[in-house]
Amino acid sequence: MFANIPPVIKNLLLINIVVFIGIGIMESRGVYLSNFLSAYAVNSPYFQPYQVVSHLFVHASIGHLFFNMLALVIFGSMLERVWGAKRFFIFYFACGIGAFLIYQSISMVQIYNVRELMASQGYDPNILFYDIKNSLNIYTNQYNYHLTNNETINMEINHLRSLYGAAGGGASGAIFGVSAAFAILFPNTQMQLLFPPIPIKAKYLIGAYFVIELYMSFNTQGDHVGHLAHVGGAIVGAILVLIWRRTGKNFY
Repeated sequence: MFANIPPVIKNLLLINIVVFIGIGIMESRGVYLSNFLSAYAVNSPYFQPYQVVSHLFVHASIGHLFFNMLALVIFGSMLERVWGAKRFFIFYFACGIGAFLIYQSISMVQIYNVRELMASQGYDPNILFYDIKNSLNIYTNQYNYHLTNNETINMEINHLRSLYGAAGGGASGAIFGVSAAFAILFPNTQMQLLFPPIPIKAKYLIGAYFVIELYMSFNTQGDHVGHLAHVGGAIVGAILVLIWRRTGKNFY
């Protein structure tokens, strides 16, 4: 089966697995390599330009890695066979980087709104922001920041910590772009769910997942899942497919 996987997807699988194992080995020795490879907010003191690409190969758990790679094989294989290796390679990384940029842009708006809230409550946002931005010790993976006596502000401080912490790890943004492309080009392909065990067309399955992620992007905080990055990747993928597709016909 592995021999039948297209070359770009095969190499992405290998790189992601090797990086995951390498991170696990290093962290067992007290070196938190994922903190250096994950993508931080662009105005965080821990942000480095290389993280725009390196974060695409960082996964939080083996489950995170497994489901991302499973979706890559299921949805990406058909796309690479149709487009060819070069176009799929460009598409994959464009979705991943585009997801990162969208996430960062919206995060900056959220950070601005929190600053305004802090100021309206009588707190100096510059002091609190400095404390939060520099609270992570990336070598020990420990946070050290101060809370206030205002419960509302404390909730926002914890939200800010998640924004200034790793902004994205894993291929999820790129995977959502691949999934969106599959739903547009092969909308009527029957997918078999495990729970419940019923068939469903790709456009409904992927479309429903997108709606759920869109809802969770603005209704959950602190769950350590980059829902906005998922949505951003799907948006970038859909736009690219619509630009590339020159006819109004679907592939299937």
